[in-house]
Amino acid sequence: MAKLGKRTRAAREAFAGKENLTVEDAIELIKANASAKFDETVEISMNLGVDPRHADQMVRGVVGLPNGTGKTVRVAVFARGAKADEAKEAGADIVGAEDLMETIQGGTIDFDRCIATPDMMAVVGRLGKVLGPRNLMPNPRVGTVTMDVAQAVKDAKGGQVQFKAEKAGVVHAGVGKASFDKDKLIENVRAFVDAVSKAKPSGAKGTYMQKVSLSSTMGPGVSVSVESATGN
Repeated sequence: MAKLGKRTRAAREAFAGKENLTVEDAIELIKANASAKFDETVEISMNLGVDPRHADQMVRGVVGLPNGTGKTVRVAVFARGAKADEAKEAGADIVGAEDLMETIQGGTIDFDRCIATPDMMAVVGRLGKVLGPRNLMPNPRVGTVTMDVAQAVKDAKGGQVQFKAEKAGVVHAGVGKASFDKDKLIENVRAFVDAVSKAKPSGAKGTYMQKVSLSSTMGPGVSVSVESATGN
């Protein structure tokens, strides 16, 4: 077994025996132990009582974090003509149509969010097997298939986070940077949890929110009281 580094050992010792914390205590612990040479992302993971293989149990949505993510988001937009111009003016990093499709088919995916006007979905649809597994496929439910491409680009750049339940019913996302003020991270965490709560599908049975955990990019995870995460 590989030896653990000094920083990793110290973090594990600090987290040992601590579980079901309040959001406030969890954020304090994470900030105090986020000692990597870069500004670590604070990440949330939520175990939900759903089976996403059933359409009526899929959890999917979008939330604008009140204090942003601290991450620079690269946005690609499928659009033509005036809408392509609007996207560029709004700050889109990549704008195109068939040419962009060919670039992606060639293996180059240099963006974090993909937006499309409705008329472009016939083109984008050919990329389902490439963009789908990466959670990059434009979808009207989360506002990434829209005629208002300018607003969609601004939302993506301004701290909007998409979420989708994975096979095991787990939702995860980055909710800020370790350098953020504690109160701003707490506000972001509760905004994210609230959005997931409101996205509860009709087919969910039993306890919906089963477990909430927080961590930093390089640090251990710590479980958080569901009641504290929801602000109750």
